[in-house]
Amino acid sequence: MQDTLAQFSDALVERAAVAQGFVISIRCTRFQPRSGTLWRTDVAVASEQVAPKTEEAEIVLADGKVAQARVAGRDRGTNVVAFRLQQPVEVDLPAAVEPRLGAFALVFGADGGGGTIVRMGIVRALGPAWHSLGGGRIDHRISLDLTISSAEEGGPVLDASGGLLGMSTAGPRGRALVIPAATIERVLTPLLTAGRVERGWLGLALHPVALAEAITAEGGRGRGLMVMRVSRDGPAGKAGVLAGDILVSVGGAPTGHPGDVARQLGPESVGQTIELRLIRSGSVLTLAAMVTAHPAR
Repeated sequence: MQDTLAQFSDALVERAAVAQGFVISIRCTRFQPRSGTLWRTDVAVASEQVAPKTEEAEIVLADGKVAQARVAGRDRGTNVVAFRLQQPVEVDLPAAVEPRLGAFALVFGADGGGGTIVRMGIVRALGPAWHSLGGGRIDHRISLDLTISSAEEGGPVLDASGGLLGMSTAGPRGRALVIPAATIERVLTPLLTAGRVERGWLGLALHPVALAEAITAEGGRGRGLMVMRVSRDGPAGKAGVLAGDILVSVGGAPTGHPGDVARQLGPESVGQTIELRLIRSGSVLTLAAMVTAHPAR
């Protein structure tokens, strides 16, 4: 009977051989190479937070061939940057699978010279959909029990069966997270057609604060968001919000953290009127703001 450990090792080798077909290296002048994933025959994706701030790049495939590409769009909210290849190439990306707590995960990256590197870990934590500080909705919180470097971010993550979990990224202290395949698919269409994902914007700079007891009794919350700055021509400014106001709810949802506001300002909020409940000079005030799309950076 063949040794079980050898069988396991052979299975990993097979998974790595398949992954080499869609692990890419992204190169451009004056920047260190970064990893990416060949997502479609003419589209590659990578981690936006470490991707070179450039419009053009070379995509180096596993066989050493080089394809020219341009940045089609960036989305800081979901940490995805999409590249459009000038010439299509063959790719056989595996089907997406649902993450499972405790399952093995293979994290692939490019070594910058046309080679592939791999790390193995497990799904150490699994949670529901969440919103990043940039306002992007991530379909699952998938945390792995390993760390990755900035050069490795953006490569594909597979489970033990070879199914696609998504794209790697680094969280705090380099802890590996996974941007799910479903999230990437959802943002690709607006990135490829418009170059960005439109999300709602109020034009406010906010900071969490604890509320005094008397204000808490009036507003019904122990924490709120102090308005530090208001864009005069932004939706909140036009609605009458002033610097120094304390925001306690947006759209009826309590706001004790900036992420609470981001959750109310998804793509579907653009063009909608939203209720802002705030405290000014000790009194509760309700205003209505017409949400607009976040200005392009």
